[in-house]
Amino acid sequence: MQHVRRQGILDPKGLLTPGSVLSAILIGGIVVLLAGQSAYTQVGQEANKALVGATAFGDWHNDAPGVRRLITAQDLPEIGKEEPSFAEVVPMPVGARPRVPEGFSAELVASDLAQPRAIRAAPNGDLFVANSSENEVRVYRIPSGSSKPTISEVFAAGLHQPYGIAFYPPGPDPQWIYIANSSSVVRFPYKNGDLKTTAKPEGIVECIPATHHWTRDILFTPDGKRLLLTIASGSNAALDMFPWPLVPGGIDGWNKTHPLGSAWDSEEGRANILSFNPDGTDEKVYATGIRNPAGITIQPATGQLWAVVNERDGLGNNTPFDYATYVQEGTFYGWPWFYIGGHEDPRHKGEHTDLQDRVTVPDVLIQAHSAPLQIVFYKGEDFPAEYDGSAFVTLHGSWDRSIRTGYKVVRLLFDKSGKPTGEYEDFMTGFVVSDKQVWGRPVGVAVAKDGSLFVTEDGNGTIWRISRTKSVVH
Repeated sequence: MQHVRRQGILDPKGLLTPGSVLSAILIGGIVVLLAGQSAYTQVGQEANKALVGATAFGDWHNDAPGVRRLITAQDLPEIGKEEPSFAEVVPMPVGARPRVPEGFSAELVASDLAQPRAIRAAPNGDLFVANSSENEVRVYRIPSGSSKPTISEVFAAGLHQPYGIAFYPPGPDPQWIYIANSSSVVRFPYKNGDLKTTAKPEGIVECIPATHHWTRDILFTPDGKRLLLTIASGSNAALDMFPWPLVPGGIDGWNKTHPLGSAWDSEEGRANILSFNPDGTDEKVYATGIRNPAGITIQPATGQLWAVVNERDGLGNNTPFDYATYVQEGTFYGWPWFYIGGHEDPRHKGEHTDLQDRVTVPDVLIQAHSAPLQIVFYKGEDFPAEYDGSAFVTLHGSWDRSIRTGYKVVRLLFDKSGKPTGEYEDFMTGFVVSDKQVWGRPVGVAVAKDGSLFVTEDGNGTIWRISRTKSVVH
């Protein structure tokens, strides 16, 4: 019997019967193909024209490579009723594969992994994958231009819900590999080409609160001087957090000794991006009020930190938006009191109103409940020139929206100076079978040394390689 998990939480409809499996295999593929044909027709008619306003609040029925959306803070709907719609994850239909733009192909790299999540390319080209529920990190060696691994090995086992992976120092000759568990950051000695560690993990950051949101991403700043670590909130909207900090002076006293927008009580130290020396010393708070920053990366063109964030639930089908954003040190993104600027969460009405005008509005707003998990900027030789400088974001998919959205990989658009346009475009779709069933939930994304794109999904535990289709010369 197969259990289906979303970020470590058992989905209520995650139990399969033989009948449901068979119907998904026989019928699901037909549904996917018909939906895709309709969507591709729409793309052909509206090429490069972004859906805006309420029309951008679509769902899986009109997803297809090339569909573009532009959502702004002015498009934020009124608070509405939450309508849960849990997905039943079914086996991948026979012959199914993700849909990608014309001129690209998607090839299966690996399958039957328990829970493949974050994926990172080592400087020598090996691909490291956090197989989180198995408490291991795997390594794949895949020849340039191929989707077939010549080596598949467990690099490190005995971890605790590993997720983020980073190599140190930055550059072509790392000496360490860092792995973010849900409760700690550890490191192992590493040199290019290592396939299995024999060393015990060295603790770098200890005592990270591990309950509830457990994804921890890590990276090093380009100069190698700081280790950045994401720690999500412990709850959806901090309703179990005491209304004010129990310190002398209350909120005013707290503000004098803590960074802008820092939470307290059960949420102290959470919904933050933290910064450390590479040895784990000199902890600092980099950004606050950022509910679930499940993926971080550095934009090559600017050297800036970018994050993708799952916003809170319970305020309606289309509120508030998830987002991707440049994160400047010292910024506050509103959680739990405000969202998308100074919009007050009614569950915290009248609390911490001094922060309302100090909330940073994110750069790229993504349809609510899409659940972005990972982000990578494209820098490679395989994709067409217009992809250079774009960012790819995985959307794990909704569970609390009446008609599901997400379950795809999208491309964020930037101008020539590296500034985001605010638009995002469907790049890899086709994981949804019907209004009730899905077979894939994208999580990790990485650019390989040959310029191809690798994507993990934890519905059926697969890894995919997306590359440009080579022209045949006759």
